[in-house]
Amino acid sequence: MRRLLILGLAVAALASAATGQTANPALPAAADFSPRVTNGWFPLTPGTTLVYRGSKDGKAARDVFTVSRQTTVINGVRCAVVHDRLYLDGQLHERTTDWYAQDRQGNVWYFGEATAVLDRSGRVVDTEGSFQAGRDGAQAGLFIPGKPRIGKGFRQEYYKGHAEDQFRVLSLAAPITTPFVTSTRALLTAETTPLEPGVVDHKYYVRGIGTVLEEAVKGGTERLVLVSVTHAG
Repeated sequence: MRRLLILGLAVAALASAATGQTANPALPAAADFSPRVTNGWFPLTPGTTLVYRGSKDGKAARDVFTVSRQTTVINGVRCAVVHDRLYLDGQLHERTTDWYAQDRQGNVWYFGEATAVLDRSGRVVDTEGSFQAGRDGAQAGLFIPGKPRIGKGFRQEYYKGHAEDQFRVLSLAAPITTPFVTSTRALLTAETTPLEPGVVDHKYYVRGIGTVLEEAVKGGTERLVLVSVTHAG
């Protein structure tokens, strides 16, 4: 029995190495978290709004990502609250509230989301993907490490069968040009999920700004690029 267990662990380790994913560090104690997210790759300054434009599913897309001044407690951790609104062909298609917190090592953790897909009349038709760490077996995930390293990967969220995104760092010096910023030292990650085998998204992050480009490179059609950043007074 012990031999079978060891063999099973070895197979799991090989599978993890093949995808580039490594085990997440243990979740720190609640007292070690802050809703003040200052990680350079993903800063969440209250009052900041980032606007992205592009396409999704063959429709013109506009995504509005707003860092609110609110905080909320999720699984004992006080988190920053972010509101994300996706418009397709000018109509609100999806609204999401996300919860993030940063630990003492500068890692940004994702504590869940409340998401709703709307029909053309504005009625909620789907809430799939919503989860909250600490409920029904859902766990917080490591969204962006304090010190990213090429080849390292982590689980960003976990709610079995509903939210299982993971990522791997591909580059710390990727060139990127958007209408808002140009950089030769962007953080590039590949995101996947076992819930959508064969789908791969690339995300580019620029220090001091956050996400500047997200695009499906395999199995999808989504592309969103940063076009503006505003800061409330």
